[in-house]
Amino acid sequence: MKKTNSLVNYEKRITKVIEYIHDHLDEELDLNRLAEIAHMSPYHWHRIYFALQGETIVATVKRLRLHTAAGYLAHTPMPIDKIAKKTGYSNVQSFTRIFKSTYGLPPAQYRKNGSHKQFTLKKTIEENDMFEISIKTLPEMKVVSVPHTGSYMQISKSFEMLYGCLASRQLLKPTMRSIGIYYDDPASVPEDELRSRACLVTEGDIPLESPLELTQTSGGTYVVLHYKGPYADMKAAYQWLYGEWLINSGREAANTPVFEEYLNNPRDTAPNDLRTDICLPLV
Repeated sequence: MKKTNSLVNYEKRITKVIEYIHDHLDEELDLNRLAEIAHMSPYHWHRIYFALQGETIVATVKRLRLHTAAGYLAHTPMPIDKIAKKTGYSNVQSFTRIFKSTYGLPPAQYRKNGSHKQFTLKKTIEENDMFEISIKTLPEMKVVSVPHTGSYMQISKSFEMLYGCLASRQLLKPTMRSIGIYYDDPASVPEDELRSRACLVTEGDIPLESPLELTQTSGGTYVVLHYKGPYADMKAAYQWLYGEWLINSGREAANTPVFEEYLNNPRDTAPNDLRTDICLPLV
C-alpha cells in the first residue's frame, strides 16, 4: 500500500508522541499536552492513536512505566522510592499497588524473588531442570525492521513505530512473528551506542518506506532458551546462557547476532506469562 501524504503526516505525529512518552516517563503525561505534541485536536487525537497503535495511551504509559520499573528492580540497587519517582508515580504506595497488580509481587518482593533470580542459581547442564533448552536448526528469515540505538530496555520505542507504521498502511497481520535482533554486548558497549532492531517476519513483499528497512536473520544451528517471564528479567537469563550453559557445553558461538522471538503480546499478556525464545547462534 503506497503511503499518502496524509498518512505520512499522521505517522510522523504519532511517532513524536511515542518518543515523548519514552523520554518523559517520570513526568505527568497530560493528555492535552500529548495532543499538542501530535498537533491534533484534543477531542480526536486519542482515537487516532488507538486506531494506529492498537491500545489506549493510558495503557501504553502504564505498560512502559512498569516495564522500566521492573528493570530497575531486577538490575540496580536503586531505592524503591526513587524508582517510583523515576517512573512517574507520585508516591510509593500507589506504585506498590499498581506494580503488584501487574507483576504479582510488590516491588521489594519482586526484587528479592522475581523470575530474574532463578538464573542466578549455579546449576550444571546435567542438573538443569529449571530452564528449557533446545538445539535447533533455524532457517534464514527476512524481516521488516526499525533500527534502534540505545538501551535494549528501550527497544519498545522502535517496536511501537514498527507496529504503528504497518497498521496504518494496512500491512500488519496477526500471524506476523515478532523478532528483536541484538548486535552488541551491553557489558562492553556504552548503553547509548547499543545497536538493535525491532522486526516482524515478512509475509510476501512489503513496501519499504522510511522508517522501515529490510534485513534478515542468519540460518543455521542455534541453542534456544525458552524463557517465561517479564522482559526486564532477561538479562539474568543471558548471563546464565553465556556464563553457565555455553562455557560448559563444548560449543562455540557463531559470528552472527543473537535474536529473540516474542511468542505472545505484552499488550494483552501479563508480564509473568510472557514467553520468549532467546536464540544464540552456534558454530
